[in-house]
Amino acid sequence: MDFTFTEEQQAAAEAARGVFAGVVPDGVPSPAMTAGAVAEGFDRPLWNTLADADLLSLLLAGEHGGAGLDAVALCLVLCESAQVLARVPLLENSAAAAAVQAYGGPELRARLVARAGRGETVLTVAASGRTGHDPAELAVTARRENGAWVLDGAQTAVPWAYDADLVVVPAHTAAGASVLALVAPTGDGVALAEQFSTTGERLGELRLDAARVAAGDVIDAEGAWEWLRGLLTVGTCAQALGLGRRVLRMTGEYTSGREQFGFPVATFQAVAVQAADRYIDLRAMEATLWQAAWRLGAGTQGALPVAGEIAVAKIWASEGVRRIVQTAQHLHGGFGADVEYPLHRYHAWAKHLELSLGPAAAHEEALGDLLAAHPLG
Repeated sequence: MDFTFTEEQQAAAEAARGVFAGVVPDGVPSPAMTAGAVAEGFDRPLWNTLADADLLSLLLAGEHGGAGLDAVALCLVLCESAQVLARVPLLENSAAAAAVQAYGGPELRARLVARAGRGETVLTVAASGRTGHDPAELAVTARRENGAWVLDGAQTAVPWAYDADLVVVPAHTAAGASVLALVAPTGDGVALAEQFSTTGERLGELRLDAARVAAGDVIDAEGAWEWLRGLLTVGTCAQALGLGRRVLRMTGEYTSGREQFGFPVATFQAVAVQAADRYIDLRAMEATLWQAAWRLGAGTQGALPVAGEIAVAKIWASEGVRRIVQTAQHLHGGFGADVEYPLHRYHAWAKHLELSLGPAAAHEEALGDLLAAHPLG
């Protein structure tokens, strides 16, 4: 079986490397050096460059100006973005636009998808629920009223909430169905409360108090939220993989250049064994990510639902990225704690990704439930 990426997927990754080549991870102040957010908004010049390179429309069909590629291509680009800690809503905007394209009505698709692909309309997704631990769709209620939808509830830790034009908000109806509402952060009945992530980025708690959303701005197609949630998850795993790659490379370069007793510390057995263990973590993160991304994009049937592959990818991404940055800090010694050296920023981002993915034990339990419901063999 051939596991190589297609020419189109490799071209997307190569274009991303070119765009991100000039991004300096330590060009942004450390959260420890600022009283609030590290910056007011995301990197608009980089955003415009990504749009010009057609990297915001990878998942969109040709009729919307896109490349018509799959989740694997997006994950390749996200891996590159995470290696430089790119401060752009690439994952959220791409996933939301793809969900509108796949599940939205004709008028909504015509009005929104192409603009999101060109970076003219910025989309984000509220996927953390009320506390970050409960299902996001249960944090907000949605009911029909006089030809519109009315939303009540709150979503915490919404990324780029203060920069986005629209927030895709999952909600549940009285019948237990899930819908996706496209909410303007400045609309009536909508309020934002400032929050900060471990990375120093500004997040927003989205509060909805009888917020009215036009019927055309609500997607009530079955499976829309599950598909969007899956794409966001594999994208986050891709970011963890890209970050892990960069941190392991930084660690190798540092330990190869630093000498003790006249020898590079990388030649010491204790150092080499730890680095080898983290390399194994990285390869496991890669294998499980690409399996999940391929299943999600191809829509193929397997012995387990795609949620099984996603759960495995989350287990390795959450645990792997944590172990990689912890080992990097250990092998860098005191130098790794220097806020003028970029490793501390990678550590902060890794912790944010780990918390976003959730604990491995929860995913192992979910995987066990899937295996019980779909016995193999």
